[in-house]
Amino acid sequence: MKSRTPNNDVFGHFLNAILPIERDSYITPSMKFHFLSSFKPENIDAADWNNWTWQLRHSLKTQDDFSQHFELTKDELLAFQQGKELFNVRTTPYYAGVANNSKSDSIRKILMPHRYEMAEGHQQMLDPLGEKKNNPAPRIIHRYSDRALFLITDICSVYCRFCTRKHFTGQEQAFIRNEEYEMAISYIRKHTGLREVILSGGDPLTVSDGQLDRVLSDLRRIDHIEIIRIGSRMPVVCPMRVTDDLVKIIKKNKPVYLMSHFNHPDELTSEAVEALERLVDNGIPVMNQMVLLNGINNHPALIQALNRRLVYLRVKPYYMFQCDPSMGTDHLRTSIEDSLEIQKELWGHLSGLAMPNLSVDIPNGGGKTYLVPNFQVSQDGRVRNYVGWDGVEAQYISPPENQIRKPDASAYECEWNDLKNSKKI
Repeated sequence: MKSRTPNNDVFGHFLNAILPIERDSYITPSMKFHFLSSFKPENIDAADWNNWTWQLRHSLKTQDDFSQHFELTKDELLAFQQGKELFNVRTTPYYAGVANNSKSDSIRKILMPHRYEMAEGHQQMLDPLGEKKNNPAPRIIHRYSDRALFLITDICSVYCRFCTRKHFTGQEQAFIRNEEYEMAISYIRKHTGLREVILSGGDPLTVSDGQLDRVLSDLRRIDHIEIIRIGSRMPVVCPMRVTDDLVKIIKKNKPVYLMSHFNHPDELTSEAVEALERLVDNGIPVMNQMVLLNGINNHPALIQALNRRLVYLRVKPYYMFQCDPSMGTDHLRTSIEDSLEIQKELWGHLSGLAMPNLSVDIPNGGGKTYLVPNFQVSQDGRVRNYVGWDGVEAQYISPPENQIRKPDASAYECEWNDLKNSKKI
């Protein structure tokens, strides 16, 4: 961190002010974990600092902004100077403080541009998930039969350097235009096989309460939509967004699942913990999706630390994604072999509640494929031989095929067929 104090800036005393402030800690009721508070600069009023719109308005966006909070390296300076067209840079003052006070440089690597983003790399794709070819209506991505993404904004409060949607995110289009919005809602309404809509972007929680309420209410009026998800980094990078008013809006339109995106245990500050508890205490299920990132979190000690704390906070670790080969992310991607080793080391030592699904999105829109440790060592007909995670050897013998009977599912076959054919009208 820099020791100089920048002039004429609302964060002018940020760097000098944060050091003397003692960090409060949030202690869970049974004293299992301590979650340290983030640093608030002394010269900033608490009411401002804890206001999510203030955090967004005062986001760090330029080299000068970041220079006032970080001692930029040569590689970072080069990225600011020569990589301006690659991908927007932005972070909240809160998350900049989290990065500056992390035990390592992991959080910094998530938000800070680096010259490696300009390298050719081994695999670079502008649209690694093939979303453009699964885009049948404005702001709609319909890849899987029963669910669709609804991109209601392209803005994020922090532009993570590993972003998979660089072809769309960061164009500063804010909330979806009304004409596109009506076309998207019409598409969802017509495709009666859809059961689930996932609000994404950008970050859906960067829009106003009124705009979010409009989207949720319109979706809830569609009879065949059962589940709504909101995918958001805001509980991580701007936890003050989780207000009582936001919770009321989400509860009113239940069932809504909040998909958080914590990647590192240092992101679990007391402010983030309070945001998560406000959600789950009000009956809003929270599930976490993380990305394995090279040199940032690809170690079993970090994964277990994050996921045990999340489970304790009643947040289910849901996905552990392999980083997508998006443009400029080659240096942030670890290998599938490394990811499998991490997962195998966790297996058996970590509760199933704390084990996320290791998943790879097959490039070019191939969909997700799950990866699990393979403990089968051989097979002879119906007999499969296994060696478990702790060396236990055993067999599993399947019953003969002529004994397998399918149950009567006629009462549910209609909805199953409707779901499978939901991409057709």
